[in-house]
Amino acid sequence: MDIRYSVNQRDFRRYTTDEIRDEFLIESIFEHNKITAVYSHIDRMVAIGAMPVDETMSLDEGFDCRGSFGTDYILERREAGVFNIGGAGRVLLDGVEYKMNSRDCLYISMGTKGVVFVSDVPEYPAKFYMVSAPAHKPCETRLLTFNDAIKRPIGCEKDANRRVINQFIHPDVLETCQLSMGMTELCEGSVWNTMPTHTHERRMEIYLYFDVDNDAMVFHLMGEPEQTRHIAVKNEQAVVSPSWSIHSGCGTRSYSFIWAMGGENKAFDDMDAVSYDRLK
Repeated sequence: MDIRYSVNQRDFRRYTTDEIRDEFLIESIFEHNKITAVYSHIDRMVAIGAMPVDETMSLDEGFDCRGSFGTDYILERREAGVFNIGGAGRVLLDGVEYKMNSRDCLYISMGTKGVVFVSDVPEYPAKFYMVSAPAHKPCETRLLTFNDAIKRPIGCEKDANRRVINQFIHPDVLETCQLSMGMTELCEGSVWNTMPTHTHERRMEIYLYFDVDNDAMVFHLMGEPEQTRHIAVKNEQAVVSPSWSIHSGCGTRSYSFIWAMGGENKAFDDMDAVSYDRLK
């Protein structure tokens, strides 16, 4: 498991391109028959990828849970959300099976011991992307299909940011301890996400970019509003965003991304807006 420690905004101003990428970019999430994990000390969030091809994969497989989490299994004191962005697959939670098609989401309660990932068709493997946050009580495990999400159209063609925010793990949909997750899809011809931009001092966020064509890329903007930097991001890569940082992106063409938040509250609109004249 890759461990990432917290970075303050003053030191960040002096980072090179390579240092920024090493600290905040998750370059390889989905690997053949492997579980990958990045543990961020920013609100102790964990980003996990699982791509079972021709094997059944257990979440705890290959992890030293006692050494990494101080628990007997990963979700003993954690909750998690899982999106499938690949072919059809299944997740078994303590023996209970949940079928997941592409763009479906599964909220997993704290205290779930057995988490197993399976693809239905090896030639078109599922790609399970999970984010886990510390939790203080169990909540109801629930499968959320793409149609179950609250859909919030936003933006306009004039500003090249017309998009749909799909809220899955959200207070208006289901109860969690602190985790919020959803998926934003940009409409064809739109390239900007989260612009005008914002920070949220009370929460951190992780963006997983996908549906990025092989000959395209997204430039993720981060940093303090007056000290912005960028990361060049390819398909199925993620960026960890601290609370003090803006988090926006501009692609060479349209794309989608999964956002995950954790921190002091679950209020989606608890944002500190940043005006254009502050950005540098």
